[in-house]
Amino acid sequence: MSETTITGAPPSTEVRTLSNFVAGEWRPSAASELLEDRNPATGELLARVPLSNAADVDAAARAARAAFPAWRATSPLVRARAVLRLREVLESHREELARVVTADMGKTIADARGEVGRGIESVEAACGMPALLAGEMLEGVATGLDVELVRQPVGVVAAISPFNFPVMIPLWFLPYAIAAGNTIVLKPSEQDPLPCERIVELIDGIEEIPAGVVSLLHGGREAVDALCAHPEVDAVSFVGSAAVAQHVAQRATEHGKRVQALGGAKNALVVMPDADAGLWLPGVLGSAFGAAGQRCLAGSLAVLVGTPDQQRAARERIVAAARELRVGDGADPSTDVGPLISASARERVEREIAEAQAQGAEVVLDGRGDRGPGGAHLGPTIIDGAPPESRAAREELFGPVLTLLGAPDLDAAIELVNSSRYGNASVIFTSSGDSAREYRYRVEAGMVGINVGVAAPVAWFPFAGWKDSFVGALHANGRDAVEFYTRKKVVTSRWR
Repeated sequence: MSETTITGAPPSTEVRTLSNFVAGEWRPSAASELLEDRNPATGELLARVPLSNAADVDAAARAARAAFPAWRATSPLVRARAVLRLREVLESHREELARVVTADMGKTIADARGEVGRGIESVEAACGMPALLAGEMLEGVATGLDVELVRQPVGVVAAISPFNFPVMIPLWFLPYAIAAGNTIVLKPSEQDPLPCERIVELIDGIEEIPAGVVSLLHGGREAVDALCAHPEVDAVSFVGSAAVAQHVAQRATEHGKRVQALGGAKNALVVMPDADAGLWLPGVLGSAFGAAGQRCLAGSLAVLVGTPDQQRAARERIVAAARELRVGDGADPSTDVGPLISASARERVEREIAEAQAQGAEVVLDGRGDRGPGGAHLGPTIIDGAPPESRAAREELFGPVLTLLGAPDLDAAIELVNSSRYGNASVIFTSSGDSAREYRYRVEAGMVGINVGVAAPVAWFPFAGWKDSFVGALHANGRDAVEFYTRKKVVTSRWR
């Protein structure tokens, strides 16, 4: 997908320019700057994306504020039924949404179907909001004195989502927020906004969700900064890189917003000598190279534990299996690894690989071959012998690149993993319950997998990153979502 920017009037062509969705209607953006949205596998121009400005943000935020009082006054049961209706609509369009994801983002159709399914799970979890909103009461605290706690919506929520999960992550935020009585302004990634647009088109057809409850705003950094500062926005939900998460959190809190900002990662996959190859080998491959490595839960660092001979044998198995993975268009069911989000993303990852080589690392499997029609393909790449403090060993490269490190035993592996500034997820492959328990107890990561390559929690549990992988106090999904999208009010009353 190209990141070419066009200023002024767009060229005469049938390719459409996307509109914002504000107050229940599709409106052209006031912005003059447009971004090309291309299929990363083929290079086909899909749409032009307006980089909405402060005026667009103001219109969306004020429309959301205007819709808030009536939506808040709507019964939680009615709001839950509206979310249940959303679930039904999404389910009936499941395959269509998956294909839009593959065309616009590039991931394989199997990955896209899994993403849409995970998003629908979050909608299903939010359908239980009437029970989750229930408060508490303690009567007779003193003579005639009762105390009760109630939960009320925070108001207007801005949800800023990344390119790598253009359906799932908006659905981490939207159903919980509106089921709790808030209104929401969605700002999808400008690199692949079509899946989120399609979700909002479907919402537009749901009469149980009134105009203004859900808004859609296209744009880049200017729109993000304006949402974080707008006086009508009360809370900000964000997923993206660690650096941008820090920026969003700082700007939003400076303007008095409640914020949850989920950032990047350098997730480690620890392979013990006793691990079952039927579990660890496909687990490592799927984690490292699924979605072309563009997951915040991707395992981009494999720590091979054991003697030098055991480490060498594990390395050879990983390289041999990765070499067999097929790179191509994600729409082809036989494809294992689709393209990166854009040609410029591929170029960035190529530079990271070259830097690792310059620092003395060995590229034992090199995917820098055919770029594909869209210039965004990069095959599975495996780096061995990277210096422990190098970017290849410490930072998120966000591509189909796996770095291999060795450790003599479990203690050394845990020490290596915990030295990272990130703490999103970590995985251990082992047949030992004792090793698994020790790892679970000591590893500094919010999500832990045991013989599971991608430690993604189901929607009823929070996406619980630690350290530099998260800024805030309350995570996405699960009970944390209920807490984030509501405020507690404690009422003390005496009538006698």
